[in-house]
Amino acid sequence: MRPCTTRILPADELLAALSDLLPQGERNPHRRLRMAYARNLREGGIEALYCLSQCAQEPYLLLRVRPEGQRLPSLANRFPLMGWYEREMHDLFGLEFEGHPEPYPLVLHEGADPVHPLRVAPSSEPIGFSSLPPAAPVMVGSEIQRLPFGPVRADIVESAQFLFFYIGEGILHYQPRLFYKHRGMEQRFEGSTLMRGVMLSERVSGTDSIAHALAYCQACERALGWAPPPRAIGIRVLLAELERLTNHLHFFGELAKMTTLKVADAEGHWLEERAKQINGTLTGSRFLRGILCVGGLRRDLDLTSLGDAFAALEPEVVAYLERLEDTRSYLDRLLGTGRLAREVAFDQGATGPVERASGLDRDLRRDLPYSGYETLCFEIPGQSGGDAWARALIRRDEIRTSIALIRQCLERMEPGAILSEAVNLAPDPDAEGLGWSEGTRGALYYAIHFDPERGVLDRVKIKDPSFSNWRVFPFTVQDTNLMDYAINEASFGLSIAGADR
Repeated sequence: MRPCTTRILPADELLAALSDLLPQGERNPHRRLRMAYARNLREGGIEALYCLSQCAQEPYLLLRVRPEGQRLPSLANRFPLMGWYEREMHDLFGLEFEGHPEPYPLVLHEGADPVHPLRVAPSSEPIGFSSLPPAAPVMVGSEIQRLPFGPVRADIVESAQFLFFYIGEGILHYQPRLFYKHRGMEQRFEGSTLMRGVMLSERVSGTDSIAHALAYCQACERALGWAPPPRAIGIRVLLAELERLTNHLHFFGELAKMTTLKVADAEGHWLEERAKQINGTLTGSRFLRGILCVGGLRRDLDLTSLGDAFAALEPEVVAYLERLEDTRSYLDRLLGTGRLAREVAFDQGATGPVERASGLDRDLRRDLPYSGYETLCFEIPGQSGGDAWARALIRRDEIRTSIALIRQCLERMEPGAILSEAVNLAPDPDAEGLGWSEGTRGALYYAIHFDPERGVLDRVKIKDPSFSNWRVFPFTVQDTNLMDYAINEASFGLSIAGADR
């Protein structure tokens, strides 16, 4: 798989090999397992793939393993972040992981028919379910209260259920229950053309259309040997930073809402709306859809008015953030709330602003640069406090970085072609590629397996950053209080659609 280094391992050597590659106690943010997934082989059987990063500027290492009788050793006791990936592979492919510490469903809830959706041929028939209670710890004590909140909640929030056990205001145990929406996004890629795959990737998570499409396009380009022209690469970076800016403004509007600052809530969402209007004027889509394609861009963009639009928006954004930071009640609610220790952030797989707020310094734009980021000058903000305030500071500084990067892109943009219509590099022999982008919420990956004979996609694996950060989030909720919960959740900026399967 291009551009990865690949090793083929027997199942019984997997744990030992990873223990050698990732020594116990080493918490280097650049050396960590990133994701794992399974796929059906054309000749029959299933293959499990484990992707890990090595050091900054070094290629990913891909370990390929054939299960023995549908069974693999669980890595979750040694590498906790693998817990969700293994449970996902069990639900979707029927793989069994020996010694797993959390042997209960993740993607398919209790009561689902014993069908493994990605192991069988695609079907339009819905999965059958019977009503069964979720797996939950047994709590003993008459003073302990149990609150299942959701999956239908107020406002326009996505479907999820949150199970609280608490005494008074103190939370003893918290358990998020996601995966109520079964859109079958990964399965929809199977048999799709490259262009249809772009349209699907843009719709995995509405707030990260560019980040998803960019990672997907780069995976396809690496697999098939395409190199986009320089102008297309520059516009891709420009759109990625426009998306980041828009999403971070939404984040501050939501954070102000949860801290009951009504004026700041309205102003933050108004600034987000201003940014979306710029997006719409530039591309015809407030979500920046319909521009990217494999090999470059679908059409060129007129950038002449973008500089003036940002010259008007930037001072208002800076002034808004300064007013927020001068508001005592805002600071009081964020400082110390939802603290995430560096060790927990690493072990459980945190990514993006959540990771960087806990002292883990990693950003794919700098450490494994793509799409021209290696030619730009920027700094990656970091914090070590690990609380809601640290996460807000990261996003504040990333807004400033995005504005600076947009300016650089505009200054350097040259006229030229926007699409490479033919293969211009040597393709991967197996037509497999890994693509990534640093989305608003963190590292986002697409692994694609292409079938050259049929000219369609065979398997596409999506790793959205929220899949990682939802795994981490409960560790900041246990032993806190109910009054801070909504603020803590808002400070993570999580997406449920990004994690859905």
